[in-house]
Amino acid sequence: MTRTQFRHIAGHLLTPLLMCLGMAFAYLGAFHQPEPNNLTLAVVGDSPQSMVLAQTMKDKGGAGLDMITVPDREAAISALNNRELVGAYVPDATKPELLVATASSDTSAMAAEVAFRSVSDHQGVPLAVTDVTTKAGGDPTGQGIFFLLVALSVGAYGSVAVIGAAGAMLRMRVRAAVGVVTAMIVSLIGVLVAGPVFGVIDSSLLSVFGIAWLYASGIILIGIGLHTFLKRWTTLALITLFVMLNFTTSGGVYGPELQNGFFGALHSFWNGADFVEGVRSLLYFDGGAGFGSRLFGLFAWLTVGLVLVVVAGRYEARHAPKPVAPAAVEEEIGESVAV
Repeated sequence: MTRTQFRHIAGHLLTPLLMCLGMAFAYLGAFHQPEPNNLTLAVVGDSPQSMVLAQTMKDKGGAGLDMITVPDREAAISALNNRELVGAYVPDATKPELLVATASSDTSAMAAEVAFRSVSDHQGVPLAVTDVTTKAGGDPTGQGIFFLLVALSVGAYGSVAVIGAAGAMLRMRVRAAVGVVTAMIVSLIGVLVAGPVFGVIDSSLLSVFGIAWLYASGIILIGIGLHTFLKRWTTLALITLFVMLNFTTSGGVYGPELQNGFFGALHSFWNGADFVEGVRSLLYFDGGAGFGSRLFGLFAWLTVGLVLVVVAGRYEARHAPKPVAPAAVEEEIGESVAV
């Protein structure tokens, strides 16, 4: 193998090696040690005993635990349905109860159960756990929406490479239109498989399809715009944006209340989190609990994609090869023949 061949292979191997490094840091950094980070729990009741219990748990839990009190069980259920709480403990000498909303995050609900079960175990009584939400029959853990996100993301960013290569000679507006249509097909496939096939989504299929289309369109348009400038590095950029930082911050495995500050902060505005939390709010919380802000976030990502496409289109127009006059072409052909 010559030095040139070695450098050529090494240059192409750099991309998968960087992917490996990035995936290791992203997934292990996000998931290797889940611990409370602004985990909001409540004790039901306004008696001195309830306040003492809340303060005691706060002291034991440290900075990662936010303990409050709510006046009654109805207020606790309302806060859970508004996704303001992870769990609420109803004290009782013989039958204590923990209220959770597993549709918001099954793992966070489990963390709340672990925290309050220590209280009931100390009393020597069993803890009854009540889920105030009802999930789809095909999604008992509530994580099916996350796996739909994975399918949509792979279909979207995988399409960018094809559009960039096979459609390189097309105008930017044509590539963008192809991208939006591709996003529609990707979304249709994902929602049909998640809905009628596996029962992960058992209502609002058309609305979920619209949200999926919005999400996939944003990824594809961002990818098409970036491809003009990044070329073969586009895949690495898209995997960084829409896999490494996207899946880890979406809330599909652990919510931000069980992640460190970096991934928890990204959860507040990253497009994967907008999709997962938006669909959860739509299906399980009657379109409330922050659904509007998540939908706005997806539109913001789509706008970024549209801006990138416009900028890339203008860049390509300015740097397009100038057409050669017929006479110049004939002269060049004559010189080639002469040579």
